[in-house]
Amino acid sequence: MKNHHRYPELEKVDAHMHYNTNRSALLDAAQEDNFRFVSINTDIYFFPSIKEQEHIVLNQQKKFGHRLDFICSFPVTGFNDKHWLDKTIATIKASLNNGAVAVKIWKNIGMELRDKSGKLVMIDDIRLEPLFNFFVNNNIRITGHLGEPRNCWIPLENMTVDQDKKYFAQHPEYHMFLHPEFPSYEQQIEARDNVLKKFPGLIFCGAHFASLEWNVDEIAKRLNMFPNMMVDTAERICHLQYQSLFDYDKVRNFVLKYQDRIIYGTDVIDNGTMTDDNLKEHIKNIWQRHWKYFTTDEMQISPKVHKAFKGLNLPWEVLEKIYFKNAQNFYRLEKINRMAENIIPDKKY
Repeated sequence: MKNHHRYPELEKVDAHMHYNTNRSALLDAAQEDNFRFVSINTDIYFFPSIKEQEHIVLNQQKKFGHRLDFICSFPVTGFNDKHWLDKTIATIKASLNNGAVAVKIWKNIGMELRDKSGKLVMIDDIRLEPLFNFFVNNNIRITGHLGEPRNCWIPLENMTVDQDKKYFAQHPEYHMFLHPEFPSYEQQIEARDNVLKKFPGLIFCGAHFASLEWNVDEIAKRLNMFPNMMVDTAERICHLQYQSLFDYDKVRNFVLKYQDRIIYGTDVIDNGTMTDDNLKEHIKNIWQRHWKYFTTDEMQISPKVHKAFKGLNLPWEVLEKIYFKNAQNFYRLEKINRMAENIIPDKKY
């Protein structure tokens, strides 16, 4: 419990969030609580365009510098056009030149994108291989949100955590239980694993515990299989808390064993619906709840888990890695401005 009160002294990174409005409220909160942000640009219909998301971050950097970094993304619109690959690589290079620390691949590949014949395009599709060759050849970090939590494939009332019930109730288009014609959970995970097997040099972070949030044994299995793989915690800490209701020691031992492979993130979104004060209070409450879970052995509650659970009471050196060092090393935050210089302009892909 001694670590609980050392919150202010640790430099921390919230390495998975979405800075979607051009205001400073979240960054003001980050300064106050000794946090940095990595904002992840996402090609989703209820976000600003990915180009606008990038402009928002670059504008905020004028005041806050690299307290705010970003991960770029790319649209899949035009995938069936013969020039899509060249245009996509040009888009990625431009974002890296603007300071992006990684590239995000999103679940629209595997859940939305279709080829000319109407067939769903999975992430291990042979037509995407040149893109992965480009990433590997140029040492580009990838953050992948591929598939969804396993709860996505079951009825709302059977889901394990309230967060998933709320999200999929609001977004039935992504609730795969309602769309049995789409690939199964197992097929989504297999497709992602196929890519990591085929491209072992790919430096990859599986967002949201790599969509394996439901079972720490499954996460551990992939971390053992893929030495270049990390995972982030974004919007999935409640799944650790839920599992700790049934096997506390397994969850704590998992975090201790893989302390070098876990990156802290919240998935907080500033979409402009909250006032500045409410937004700051919202993010600070989330940070404080997570900190209490990781740093104390107290019984506690979460709005996303239906019963009280015990905190993990992690050692200080583990907290330093999960909250700062792992993100710093994986995303090379200290070298952000030199990332684009590593691109070889005429590299064949």
